[in-house]
Amino acid sequence: MIKKSFLAVTLGASLLISASAGMASSKPAGKAQNQATIPYYVDEAKLPFDSLAGFNTKRYWGIHKGAGYRIEVPENWNGELVLYAHGFRGTGLELTVSNPANLRKYLLENGFAWAASSYSTNGYDVAQGVKDTHALGALFNGKVAKPSRTYVTGHSMGGHITAVLAEQYSGSYDGAMPMCGVTGDTELFDYFADYNMVAQTLAGIPKNQQKTIGDEEYTSTIVPQIVSKLGINGKLTPEGEKLKAVTINLSGGKRPLSDTAFDSYKNFLLGQLRPDGTYGVAAGNVVNTTDSVYQFDDDISTLSAEEKALNEAVTRITSDPQTKQQGLTGVPKVNGTHKIPMVSLHNIGDLFVPFHMQQLHAQRTAANGSEDLLVTRVIRDVAHCGFNSQEESEGFADLIKWVAEGKKPAGDDILDPAAVADEHFGTQFTRGYRPYDPESTHTH
Repeated sequence: MIKKSFLAVTLGASLLISASAGMASSKPAGKAQNQATIPYYVDEAKLPFDSLAGFNTKRYWGIHKGAGYRIEVPENWNGELVLYAHGFRGTGLELTVSNPANLRKYLLENGFAWAASSYSTNGYDVAQGVKDTHALGALFNGKVAKPSRTYVTGHSMGGHITAVLAEQYSGSYDGAMPMCGVTGDTELFDYFADYNMVAQTLAGIPKNQQKTIGDEEYTSTIVPQIVSKLGINGKLTPEGEKLKAVTINLSGGKRPLSDTAFDSYKNFLLGQLRPDGTYGVAAGNVVNTTDSVYQFDDDISTLSAEEKALNEAVTRITSDPQTKQQGLTGVPKVNGTHKIPMVSLHNIGDLFVPFHMQQLHAQRTAANGSEDLLVTRVIRDVAHCGFNSQEESEGFADLIKWVAEGKKPAGDDILDPAAVADEHFGTQFTRGYRPYDPESTHTH
């Protein structure tokens, strides 16, 4: 757990001077697209949806403020509403709605209505997702009735949207459950850049030849060098093992399933160096690796000579000052200032949206005095958003009980390195068998 740590200010003058040498030329170029000018569309023929077998529900669908939506209300409606926020959809023009697949049966069985928006844009447009999801709640009030309580939940980018909704509109919601959420906001994009910049350095690519943008040359020329020299497609070379060690530290520290996780994502992450650091929505480049610290071990108090050499050899990327603006602009920040109960779920071996996102969220929440309103639960899976229905339903049931009774449920201690490194970490809330996890046979 060393990303953006205090070590960044104690590396010594030589490292800081060396790291800054290539900053001016390392900033990814590009200008954010104007989302309002892109001809997104909703295929209305795809909006209708069927009820689940055994349930009698009222279902609504349509387009509201440019976004498609679905609403489902069970005949035994308890008066409460759950808003569901979907994840990243890519940059295509068609806007689509997702049902809350794993949670849907639980919600209907327990009398909850739910509603989901396509959002009126695609791309990593969290701000618009927040606005459209919030607007859907208002539409529900007029189309069905005003709920007695409203919850918000979502996966991945939808988890980012969920966390921002809980902070920006806390008075409108009673509880929130981000799942596999990007609750470290732009730190996710720093992590993608970190992986690729460290991989280039370990592959022997000189600092003045390292690519900070994932263009065609990077994909066709540099990535094959990395794959070959680090043994990415077979047995890792010693330098490949170093990349693995750095990645484990950047993504949350020593923990179970790390070997399986790295094997699952090592190629995939080489495709995550973006050609445009605005991510299509920000006023300028949001990526900042100037305070990243790369280590091969979990000793966060010091850097070895070899680690110092690596940190000096990696080209750093600076973010543009105008991307620091707050609120619903660019890539909204998750500050940890929510005022409602929140249960956050994350997979321990997810290296696409890594476990470290939750550690950052927990740290920010504690810094703002809101730690009593956050519970984080770890699920032992290496997939991104690798939860089953029981895991999601139990998390949501405990959130509901927390809101209703005021008693905070149990969670995992994700900020204690010793607890995280324990071989049994994450078993408390994991349900079901994972063939790569020897502990899964012992989980509930």
